Amino acid sequence: MNEPISNPGRSPVPAMVGICAVILIIAAMYWAQNVFAPITFALLIIAMLWPFQRAMQARMPQLLALLLCLVVTVIVMTIFTSLLAWSLSRVGRYVLSDTARFQTMYSELAEWLEGRGIVVSGLWEQHFNAGWIIRIVQQVSGRLNTTLTFSLVVLIYVMLGLLEVGDVGRKLKRFKAGSVGEALFIGSGETAAKLRRYMMVRTLMSIMTGVLVWGLTYAAGLSLSAEWGVIAFALNYIPVIGPLFATVLPTLFAIAQFETWQAAVFVFVCLNLIQFLVGSYLEPRIAGNALSISPVLVLFAVFFGTFLWGIAGAFIGVPIVIAIVTISAHHESSRWIADILGVGVGDTAEG
Repeated sequence: MNEPISNPGRSPVPAMVGICAVILIIAAMYWAQNVFAPITFALLIIAMLWPFQRAMQARMPQLLALLLCLVVTVIVMTIFTSLLAWSLSRVGRYVLSDTARFQTMYSELAEWLEGRGIVVSGLWEQHFNAGWIIRIVQQVSGRLNTTLTFSLVVLIYVMLGLLEVGDVGRKLKRFKAGSVGEALFIGSGETAAKLRRYMMVRTLMSIMTGVLVWGLTYAAGLSLSAEWGVIAFALNYIPVIGPLFATVLPTLFAIAQFETWQAAVFVFVCLNLIQFLVGSYLEPRIAGNALSISPVLVLFAVFFGTFLWGIAGAFIGVPIVIAIVTISAHHESSRWIADILGVGVGDTAEG
């Protein structure tokens, strides 16, 4: 009688354990977003600041260099949020001062829809009233308080993290070749370089997008052209979703101001051409292969990040993917992740 042939394949247990671990990590990130979101943003900021911190530490005491880094971070965050708040408040005041025109537009649209069997009468009265405006103001105020608290927690993590970066690097460097520690040490360095390059490219493209949007809206005679440029600049940091809103909002205002669909279509088409030129043509060529990940993966990262942490997740989703695939490329057991997602060991960024 022949002996049964044993299955030489690998046991499915490690794969199942890995899948369960990933599911638990995602669940923890969702339910404990107040803990994980600030840490993730702090790690991104630390990756941006560490070369500056290291250079300053060579010329002055560590605490003084840390204070300088924190001051620079606060100044940049304050300028960014002030510009965005200024532009959004200007747009909001414009809407409130011209409510009659928007209500007339709504009435005409409702009449056109009802002529085609879509009844929307009473929607304005039910939702767009004084109570609705008060609720919006309350939500904005609550969101502002949450954002300030979030920023403070992030700054605390950044301060503590910058003090520990050197020690953590020395500990990881002691791990033997081929270990997870070595993969973390090499992968984290490459990840930081890639994230710096990603943010530099994203900033350059955001500035270019803002200038082009300002020039287009100014030439077209659309009101609040400077504000639309600032909004396009700020929202361009959020892939996919940000450019969509930066295109739709000026188009709606073009409909209200010019009262012709032709002018609105012209503005809409030109804004989309700007987004395509900057986002789909110039940015990939400037970023190079070091940041090349699938557009499908970018879209998934943005929407999945939005599901986890809202707008903050949409912003941080792509950097998280860059970190995962870069670190995965440096260990044998996880290299298949980088191979599938299109980032290999050789695709390193210049830091």
